[in-house]
Amino acid sequence: LPAGLSQWFPALEVLDVSGTGLAEMGAELLSLPCLHTLLAKNNRLGGPGSLPKGLGQAPLARSLRVLNLSGNRFADVPPMVLRLRGLRSLSLGGNRLHSIPPDIQELRSLEFLYLGGNFITSIPPELAKLPSLKYLVLCDNKIQSIPPQLAQLHSLRSLSLHNNLLTYLPREILNLVHLEELSLRGNPLVVRFVRDLTYNPPSLQELAGRTVKTRNVPYAPSDLPETLVRYLSLASNCPNPKCGGVYFDSCVRQIKFVDFCGKYRLPLMHYLCSPECSSPFSSASQSSTSQSESDSEDEASVAAHRMQKVLLG
Repeated sequence: LPAGLSQWFPALEVLDVSGTGLAEMGAELLSLPCLHTLLAKNNRLGGPGSLPKGLGQAPLARSLRVLNLSGNRFADVPPMVLRLRGLRSLSLGGNRLHSIPPDIQELRSLEFLYLGGNFITSIPPELAKLPSLKYLVLCDNKIQSIPPQLAQLHSLRSLSLHNNLLTYLPREILNLVHLEELSLRGNPLVVRFVRDLTYNPPSLQELAGRTVKTRNVPYAPSDLPETLVRYLSLASNCPNPKCGGVYFDSCVRQIKFVDFCGKYRLPLMHYLCSPECSSPFSSASQSSTSQSESDSEDEASVAAHRMQKVLLG
């Protein structure tokens, strides 16, 4: 940064030095008491001394609201950044981060956190201690699981987790009552979700067994071989309340969309007797404790459709 910057522009509020090949920002930055937005993306920052040491104690610690350091070479979140307690937006996407420091919890005013495109493998529970966080972007990393504590982010509106290594979601995520966007595409969870929609046709034995059970054909143990009697006892009822059928070995593995804030539903595996039972509203639970029971079929259809778009979009 040029010397005398504060003398030339003492009331500077927004500074954009993106794409300038910058490798370090000097102490001149510390003498800009009105600066609230600093954009320094797509540079060569990240080495020792790339940020001034007094950044966390300068007037910037109070005035800076937006800091964008995406597209640089940071291997760790700079400690002085964690002392900018007035930050509302922090972007460190496209760097070389392997972890999120627990001290991220010190940024109590943070509303937007972008850490996509790094090498992060886990999310610290301390991240859940950001009471104002509304937008959390962790896409394109190597994250394998979501800590249940993340459900404490009650202000969260958008959570981007696409292109990670997630195989499941914690049930606690249902507590994110204000969440409007959830991106999961490109995770093993979604790959498995699609694969499990396949269906193998029932065998002749299963078709016969279904007929016996659904039509209540009477039989006694003396009428059938012991193996068939045992087989018939293994019939499972189809969860689709409009079906009333049964299945044995051949079933449709599908996602049951559990109510999520009335907007869309989270995926839980359940089993149907045939593809004809896989209409969106067929996932409505018959349990009296489920919110699904009180939904109309149209509402359930929209909810399931939205969640499918979230998973596969």
